[in-house]
Amino acid sequence: MALSLRPARATDVALILTFIRGLAEYEKLLPEVEATEDKLRATLFPPDGRPAAECMLAFWDDAPAGFAIFFTNYSTFLAQPGLYLEDLFVQPGFRGRGIGKALLLHLARLANQRGCGRMEWTVLDWNQPAIEFYESIGAQRKREWQICRLSGPTLARYA
Repeated sequence: MALSLRPARATDVALILTFIRGLAEYEKLLPEVEATEDKLRATLFPPDGRPAAECMLAFWDDAPAGFAIFFTNYSTFLAQPGLYLEDLFVQPGFRGRGIGKALLLHLARLANQRGCGRMEWTVLDWNQPAIEFYESIGAQRKREWQICRLSGPTLARYA
């Protein structure tokens, strides 16, 4: 069996949306998915060439197996860019084959190549298999930091 990774293309938008929905279902957040193929195409493959995020796809013997969505952020303390992993997902039938680890380590190499000072992501506190996996590769959980968010009508209030 062969694993291959490649950057997503505009023709992959339907597949990306399938992975997003699969992740949302796993995280019990499917009702929160507002993404559509058109929205993904506009933000990941915009006409001006400046994507909001990038996507890496994983294939196992040419079958779509998983994905990672990531973007650049910035650390003022380091005065360096960082790589933020938004989503990492491997389809259930392909788990246990090292695909998630391959995606994560590919992004770590990419972060190094791009001169990033760090790579970060979040994990749900109940997702023990993911927590154990991340800690097994040396990731440190920053328990003192909590996410704050403005979204939807609350964010729109400040338009």
